[in-house]
Amino acid sequence: MKSLLNRRSVLAGPSHLVQVPRAHAADPVSPDDREAAALAPDNAEPAVASAAAPASAEATRPVTTLRPVPVVPSQVSARGVQIADTAEIEWLAEEDALTPFRVFRSFDYSVSLLFHAKELAYYVVLYQEGSLWRALKAADLEAAETAFHHFVEQATRLSDGETRRAQLEAQNEQLARMIARSEAQAERLRSDLQRRGAQEQTVSNRQHQVRKEVSQLEAQRVAAQAHLNKAHRQIHQLNLTSNEGIPHLPNR
Repeated sequence: MKSLLNRRSVLAGPSHLVQVPRAHAADPVSPDDREAAALAPDNAEPAVASAAAPASAEATRPVTTLRPVPVVPSQVSARGVQIADTAEIEWLAEEDALTPFRVFRSFDYSVSLLFHAKELAYYVVLYQEGSLWRALKAADLEAAETAFHHFVEQATRLSDGETRRAQLEAQNEQLARMIARSEAQAERLRSDLQRRGAQEQTVSNRQHQVRKEVSQLEAQRVAAQAHLNKAHRQIHQLNLTSNEGIPHLPNR
């Protein structure tokens, strides 16, 4: 059991015992201390027994080993991204010192991931109508790409209205063209119907005129046939009358 406690002491790292004022003696005991006190035998070392001593005794606590804290600017986030100086970016752009790695554009918004090779630094810039709006600086490509995707999502959200407007304008223009074609087709059909109706009226009038003329011609034919028959009868009668005046001649 003592070896178990010694192992736990070794894993906890270097420590030493300090005296705690009586005002803090009533502080709650940690679960590890209670477990150690429960497992410790009656003849445990005084240092271990003091950890589970009542509030009247002086409690001891291990002091955590200090670790080095990196000195970084306060504005740097946990991902290694910080606010960039826009004037510095504009100057570097004028000097052609930035290499574009990624470029995204949506209407009036654009996002660029730029690399400054001399300083091994990355800049993520958001533009609005060609003017630099926001800029971030990163020390590694992974953090820069994360910032780039963040700006891309932001630019996409900002341009949602532009996207919807362009879609509606295109749809309205398409509907206008379809309406114009439909109206033109309806006008052609209307003209065809009117022309067809006029032609049908003309044909109907022509047929009526033809039937009228045919009836007249048929009446004229009947009258002429009757007149011809009468003339044939007259001729036949005249022939008979003429034949009566011929003398009767004997046969040889």
